[in-house]
Formats: sequence, structure tokens, C-alpha cells
Amino acid sequence: MSAPRTNAAANPAGHAFSSGFALLAPHLAELDRLLHAQLAAFEPEIRAMADYCIDTSGKRIRPALVFLSGWRGPDVISPELVRVAAVVELVHLATLVHDDIMDGAEVRRSRRTAAREYGPTAAVLLGDALFAHALNLATQFPTTEVCAAVSESTRRVCAGEIVQTLRRGSTNVTRADYERIIDLKTAELFRVSCFLGARLAGFAPGYVEAASRFGRHLGIAYQMYDDLADFFGEEKRIGKTLGTDFASGKLTLPLLVLMERLSPGERAELTGEILGQRPVQPALRLQQMGRLGIFGAVAGAVKAEVDAATATLREWPGEAPTPLLLGLCDVLREQVASLRPAGG
Repeated sequence: MSAPRTNAAANPAGHAFSSGFALLAPHLAELDRLLHAQLAAFEPEIRAMADYCIDTSGKRIRPALVFLSGWRGPDVISPELVRVAAVVELVHLATLVHDDIMDGAEVRRSRRTAAREYGPTAAVLLGDALFAHALNLATQFPTTEVCAAVSESTRRVCAGEIVQTLRRGSTNVTRADYERIIDLKTAELFRVSCFLGARLAGFAPGYVEAASRFGRHLGIAYQMYDDLADFFGEEKRIGKTLGTDFASGKLTLPLLVLMERLSPGERAELTGEILGQRPVQPALRLQQMGRLGIFGAVAGAVKAEVDAATATLREWPGEAPTPLLLGLCDVLREQVASLRPAGG
């Protein structure tokens, strides 16, 4: 999610995150300093490769969730939160390296992917090195709680990617399967970011649990949005290769809904494309999505998860992080709206 354009001062409650990235600028600066300091821990032969991944052009959504969930005010920058934000960002960067290999993606964050830059064999090992260092950094907390939470989340993320990989090129995927996959591969890191931010900041257990559930729902919503953008987004604006899901035989929510609404003959043709038996026809599928109202259906699913995320914090209006976290929901709503095709 990119920073929104509205003015927070005009309506602090309704648009609390409208200048959120400006609020987080000192926190994110500390995060970048810590991430780049980690390069010295990598072997000299791969240091430049790690540096290529640890760039400053990403959206830093997961670290932002750490900082916002643990928010105690703009002048409070907790070294513990900076460190745990670095841990979750390193895990996320590792998953991106691996995702791009599996998807055959050429562009990530408006430049060549690590797989394209160094080759897929070296890139997969680079992703492993980033994973390993994230867990090493997690061991530097005084208790094992952070390391245990991050290692469990990393396993769950990998499990989600494995399940999705095994389902590629198959139409034997239900909506429940899809939701399970994105719960693991995307929502889990959102969840643990919110959990650790609130936990390390010392909030009450009830609020920590609420923040954790908020992160999970937001993560599911974000992945649905990302899957929608793969069809309806503009590559230049999104900053990464689009259309890779369809090309790699991955059934995401837009395609699942399309399969449900096509005629039997059209569904058989699409099935052949998913199975790799015939060339994919993205222009035709996009035209069919427009005709059959797929954008609205998926946008509705995003809204349901965003509403569920909002509901988790309804009982905690007085906590400092609440308006900032709820502002993220506004950001996501705006981003979905920005994808809406003309007449859609």
C-alpha cells in the first residue's frame, strides 16, 4: 500500500493514516540503517547481492504494521520495534526472491528481480540466506518469544507457498483452498507484525490479540487486492511484472470467480489455459471479467475482509495505534477504487 494523499490534519480520526508514512519516517529511517548494518554479517561474496534485495524502494508495509501496532507517539522509537521490523522485512524480502523465481517475474519494485539479475539458482540460495539471517537477528531478543513467533510464521508462509505451487496448473482449487493459501502465505506475516508490535510495546493482552486478528484480516484483504491488481493494474504504476499469476497457471480469486460465471464451453477453454494445454489469452479473459462483473465481486470480497479488520479494533478506540491502523483500511479501500475500470 502506498501512502495516501489526503490531509490528516483536516480529520485526524477519519484520515489518521493519510500522513502515516510521514509519521513513520524516523522509524523507517532507523529500520533502513539497521538493515544496511546487517550487510556486514553476510559473506563478502554475496554482500552485494543481499544489498540488492535490501533496498529502500519497497513499501515496507510489514515494518509499518510493527511500528503502528506498537505506536506510543511520534517521538518514541523503540529499538526493539526497529529490530523486529527488520526481522519481518528480511523474511518478506526472502519470500519475494523465491516468489519471483517461481513466477518467472522480470520486474520487482521497478527494477530487475534478483532472479533476473543473478539467475534463479543463485537467487533461491540468496532467499535462503535472507531467511537464515532474519532468524539469527530474532535470536538477539532477551527471550525466545520473538524467535519462536517468527520461525513459526516463516514455516507457515513457506507452507502456503508450497500448497500454492502444488496447485499450479490445476483447476482443482476451491475458494476455501484459495483463502487458506493466502491466509498462510500473506496474512501470516501481516498478523505476526501486528502481534509483535503490540506485544513488544507492552499493550494489554486483549489488545495484542485484537491487533493480531486485525493484521490477519488486513493481510487477506491485501492479497485479494494484489490478485485483482494482477489483472486490472498498470505495470508502471504497480512497479512489478503483472499477469504472472495467470501465465503460471495460478488460480487466484479473479479467475476462480470467472470460472464460476463462464458458460460451460468458455469454462472448458479457460481450463485448458490453466492446465497449460493452450496459450493463455489475457486480453480475452480481461474482457470477460468486465462483462461478468468480476472486478465488483472481488472488490466486495476485499471489502468484507477490511470490514472484519475494522471490527476487531472497535472495542479499543482509546488505544494510540487504533486510528492509525484503521487508516490503513482507508488506504486499501482507495487503492481498490483506483483499479476500478471505466464503467466497472
